[in-house]
Amino acid sequence: MSTLNEVKDDAFSSGILGNGIAINPEDGMLVSPVNGVISVLLPTLHAVGITTSEGIELLIHIGMDTVKLNGEGFKAFVKQGDEVKIGQKLIEFDIDLLKSKGYCLDVPIVITNMMNYTEVVCTKETNINIGENLLSIK
Repeated sequence: MSTLNEVKDDAFSSGILGNGIAINPEDGMLVSPVNGVISVLLPTLHAVGITTSEGIELLIHIGMDTVKLNGEGFKAFVKQGDEVKIGQKLIEFDIDLLKSKGYCLDVPIVITNMMNYTEVVCTKETNINIGENLLSIK
């Protein structure tokens, strides 16, 4: 777990895409951190958007510059419009492939509609398990 300002990508570290947190994956499985609907699934499968029932819009981006892989090493378990639950498999990614090709594995999770909220508080925990809170929004 790390703060967004530690991510090696200016779009995320500057907060221009929204406020949030970055996780450092131990394995190659992205699961949903929220209950919601898949609002965006990029064709390259390296990023997914989820809108919660409360209207919070999340962008989850697997690695930095992984769009260049054009989907290689990624497998989606969802499609745009699908309802998802906390812990549900979203995208599997070949973590060894990404490492071998030199990609940064940070996974930013950002709230893209920050203008609707006054504050985002990120967890201080360094190890998070599925179903535990990453962010609180006010």
